[in-house]
Amino acid sequence: MRPDPKILRLNANLVWEEAREPLHAGIDTSNPCGVWPGMSFANLVLERDPCLRVIGLVPCAFDGTNITRWKRGSELYNRLLTRAYAALQDGGKIRAILWYQGESDSTDETRAKMYKMRLIEFFLDIRRDLASPALPIVQVALASDVGSYFEVVREAQLRTELPNVVCVDAMGLEVKENDTLHLTTSAQVQLGKMLANAFLRIGI
Repeated sequence: MRPDPKILRLNANLVWEEAREPLHAGIDTSNPCGVWPGMSFANLVLERDPCLRVIGLVPCAFDGTNITRWKRGSELYNRLLTRAYAALQDGGKIRAILWYQGESDSTDETRAKMYKMRLIEFFLDIRRDLASPALPIVQVALASDVGSYFEVVREAQLRTELPNVVCVDAMGLEVKENDTLHLTTSAQVQLGKMLANAFLRIGI
């Protein structure tokens, strides 16, 4: 996706800059390269809602993490909060959280069975710490069966059953042949559009 001066990203130094791929450069030090859904999400939201003057993307992802790595008080959770608070400075508003995670939890039976409880706990904690109890969350149900218990994790994602939490099902999107885990570039773009449509349906 081509850069757009109306689409910004909060970089690793908590400074707004024009967004461009890779969105997670400097933030996800494990796997910063490639195309992710954020740019196509932002482009479609701007197209559908021209009243928006600017969209700020706040990438916080870290590849290959299970849900316990995002528990309240953990390093990744605290970093997420720091970045979210920075985005709120100077009149910013957090309109939604986009959440795509779970492959690592699908490889272990105990983690998979506890995933729904831990996911709900994470969503409630982040809403509380951001003082936004109804903050919309758009999450993604897993696209690839990398783990033996991925159906357990998918079921948790599809049945979270919290107000203002919607799930976009990535099953059927094209996965890279070389790792059978990550989506192809075209699939990432498609997923971004699916996330945007879900966000816009929430009606905020």
